[in-house]
Amino acid sequence: MTRERGDTALTKKLHLKTYGCQMNVYDSARMADVLAPLGYSVTDIADEADLVILNTCHIREKAGEKVYSELGRLRPLKAQRRAEGGDLLLAVAGCVAQAEGAEVVRRAPHVDIVVGPQSYHQLPELIARATRAAASGVPAPGRGIVATDFPTDPKFDSLPRQVDPQAVSVFLAVQEGCDKFCTFCVVPYTRGAEYSRPAGDILAEAQNLVQLGAREITLLGQNVNAWHGSAPAGGEWGLGRLIRALADGVPGLRRIRYTTSHPRDMDDDLIAAHADVPALMPFLHLPVQSGSDRVLARMNRRHGADEYRRIVDRLRTARPDIALSSDFIVGYPGETDGDFAQTLDLIAEIGFAQAFSFKYSPRPGTPAAAEPGQLDEDVKSVRLAAVQELLRRQQDAFNQATVGRRVPVLFEKRGRHPGQLIGRTPWLQSVHAEGAERLIGQEVEVDIAGSGPNSLAGRIVTIEPAGMGAAA
Repeated sequence: MTRERGDTALTKKLHLKTYGCQMNVYDSARMADVLAPLGYSVTDIADEADLVILNTCHIREKAGEKVYSELGRLRPLKAQRRAEGGDLLLAVAGCVAQAEGAEVVRRAPHVDIVVGPQSYHQLPELIARATRAAASGVPAPGRGIVATDFPTDPKFDSLPRQVDPQAVSVFLAVQEGCDKFCTFCVVPYTRGAEYSRPAGDILAEAQNLVQLGAREITLLGQNVNAWHGSAPAGGEWGLGRLIRALADGVPGLRRIRYTTSHPRDMDDDLIAAHADVPALMPFLHLPVQSGSDRVLARMNRRHGADEYRRIVDRLRTARPDIALSSDFIVGYPGETDGDFAQTLDLIAEIGFAQAFSFKYSPRPGTPAAAEPGQLDEDVKSVRLAAVQELLRRQQDAFNQATVGRRVPVLFEKRGRHPGQLIGRTPWLQSVHAEGAERLIGQEVEVDIAGSGPNSLAGRIVTIEPAGMGAAA
């Protein structure tokens, strides 16, 4: 099925559905870039698409099952398209594809392509192969293509330069993979070993993103603060040095963030960057997972609760207004009431502006899945409810403390209502305010008037950009 674009060009439609982490969001955008030269334009409506890609997450069992449910819903659409003499290509990408490639084809034989996170640059070739297979009349159960190898050449070397207008706030992947091997986590098996992109490539991509309209860049990696990339003039930089280079060398870049970090990789230079670089926002997502040293050791986290506390103290010394986010897993195998109480104590002591919390979910192939002491779901549910209630109170208190303050807000997009804009504070809080659309992409002073569960309400008090001057 094709669509007219202008007078001559025929355009195919691509529907991308993204599950899970920010890295998947970034990867989905890059898959769209890879497919644009083939004539694919993005649509939000699956029924219109010639190609549907599900970019999947494998962190928890529920995330994987959602993918199979979606594939079941797409089966009749594909059958209908075939009955009409056309076709709908279905692709499963991401971490479910990497972990369960052959299983995806077995459970959903109508899937044409299964592609792992390191092979997105091969999509044009894979689509050509799938199209030829469909045209040849090969029965669907025998034609699914699985591409889940880890290529020798990093995928970033083969991805095209982004040319389409970008959002005000964008992601930039600088690091991928993980060497930590936490016992509960599938990332080392689905994303591979840690890889750091060269600093020169990152700086060039950042400059391009800002030229396309970005004003805030979030540096992405499974362990982003493990980044150690080759420097433009030789040698190697750490993440703190890269942040300084971005702040000094990319005109028009107002805000820098990075996620997700591991406590083991919070080195002195990175902590100092929080004090030295105004463009580095005072918000950090630093997962701890548990407040119990016994559980942390069983998780192979390579840090203890007190070490985490010391890192937080150093960060708050460097940047007193820094706000923290974290991840917590409750109900890990063998977690006792005493272990769980230590997690509640750590949360109460440190205080988090926001956090993500989950019940432990066994993932096949991970060491924790085979550990003794698996807890009942009822126990996990009770503990999760207690953690989430404490974290909710902390988030509400943090947001409420912003009410009555004047803060800089970078506006990113229009809101739901006419004349409404949506932006974020330096502490990643969402803010709604009435304002002219021309303020999108600008950082302006806003008086915060109210606080809700997930956002703040504000009133714009200046129309000139705050902080670093007008947007280019």
